[in-house]
Amino acid sequence: MKIGRRIKNLRLKKGLTQEELGERTDLTKGYISQIERDLSSPSVETFFDILEVLGCTPKDFFGDEEREQKVVYTKEDRTEFIDEEEGYCVQWLIPESNENEMEPILLILEEGGSFKEFEPSLSDTCAYILEGKVKISLGERIYYAKAGETVYYQASEEHQISNDSDGQTRLLLIATDSYL
Repeated sequence: MKIGRRIKNLRLKKGLTQEELGERTDLTKGYISQIERDLSSPSVETFFDILEVLGCTPKDFFGDEEREQKVVYTKEDRTEFIDEEEGYCVQWLIPESNENEMEPILLILEEGGSFKEFEPSLSDTCAYILEGKVKISLGERIYYAKAGETVYYQASEEHQISNDSDGQTRLLLIATDSYL
């Protein structure tokens, strides 16, 4: 079991950044990042502190029930995070998708909204624009895509997706493991 991925998944579901989780547990953002990437293992006490902030019991965290593979997901399976200040809504289409190799989300950007800026990573990102137009900042370069077009890039530079239309923009975004 990859403990780091499960911690990251719980953190995202709570709508916390690594920095916010670190502040609430008296840990650094860097250490949280190392834990989430399974590069470092927290002490038992630190692990329990993290779970407490994330609202999860050790029993639930380590639940080892045999589950039949779920193939079809409905709207009821989705979890959602809204950042009104930045003007975006993320809907995770697959529960616990952070534990998979790719993570599909529905990203809704309000007029003038921007999804958070991401640091360079090893992930690949693919997006299909369902409605509106987007501006993709990839390092120093800017790209534009509109409804019906597809975006694909390797996230090896800082990157951000913003709404570039007068109304709401919606896109299906799929990123590999180390993106969100």
